[in-house]
Amino acid sequence: MKKITINTQTANYDVVIGDYTKNISNYITNKRCIFITDTNLLKLYPQLFNNVKVIAIAPGETNKNLDTVEHIYEQLLEKNVDRSHLVVGVGGGIVSDITGYVASTYMRGLNFGFISTSLLSQVDASVGGKNGINFNGVKNLIGTITQPGFVICDTKFLNTLPYEELLNGFAEVIKMALISDKDFFNFLNEHNSEALKLHQQTIEHIVETCIKHKAAIVETDEKDKGLRQILNFGHTVGHAIEKISGSKHGFAISEGMIFDAKLSLKLHKISNKQFSLISDIFEKYKLPVNSSVNKEDLKQTLLFDKKRESNYINIILLSDIGKAEIVKLKIKDIKEAIDDLY
Repeated sequence: MKKITINTQTANYDVVIGDYTKNISNYITNKRCIFITDTNLLKLYPQLFNNVKVIAIAPGETNKNLDTVEHIYEQLLEKNVDRSHLVVGVGGGIVSDITGYVASTYMRGLNFGFISTSLLSQVDASVGGKNGINFNGVKNLIGTITQPGFVICDTKFLNTLPYEELLNGFAEVIKMALISDKDFFNFLNEHNSEALKLHQQTIEHIVETCIKHKAAIVETDEKDKGLRQILNFGHTVGHAIEKISGSKHGFAISEGMIFDAKLSLKLHKISNKQFSLISDIFEKYKLPVNSSVNKEDLKQTLLFDKKRESNYINIILLSDIGKAEIVKLKIKDIKEAIDDLY
């Protein structure tokens, strides 16, 4: 068992990497609990939900919306959940996003925590306090920044994760290496076979490294006003691709990261050799490097990016493998880059 403590301006909490059955009692001491999960996990792990109140939602990004939130609010009322309850989200990134948002807003805020079951959630979505839902097709347009009380990451859950979802999570792993840690990038390059086979020591090292890097960033900039924006590497174009194509988050973000790397190359911030290494690692992890999304649709969708400020968007570029920088670009310049590079 490994424990990483995150200290922000608003909260201090533990992220535990290890067997949830050995750790859950340390964090769920309140008998007044309500669990939120999805119907797939309810079937896979019924033992997790014995003798507790449960709300199960339909899986999938299309259900990360106000209708689902309203359904959960209704269930919370029916089950007499009040401010003395602890809300526990059991699932991947969609469950943690929805659970955190619901808990942050119901009765002006309930305590909550996560048992994280997907790779994407363990390395990214469940850590850092960002909770949100999609609205009118715009990713995470409605949300809060509220920290959980705990996060438990048990890598054994990954053994029942569909292979496509595993690859989906590795996109965020690679992102963290590209923006923060060249040594970690080299580790991922050298150990891709073990990682994809979920070798326990390898995958636990990957999860721990990602959490440590994200913790350091969140502790510095909890409210996403400065450094934390580097976590958006690949996400401006990636979110647009995700909205248009309906592809999985990690796959769309992979294509977005390749675009940002191409732009970094065009602006002479990285070399051809560095770009080649970046492109190669996505292929090693069976992630897409090209998109079939229409350029004009992509440029139009950029106008609805929630990071937009007037005619500008902060886009994240690489100055080296393991080093990112925030660059304020005009939307028209990003559109021109799409015409040139996409």
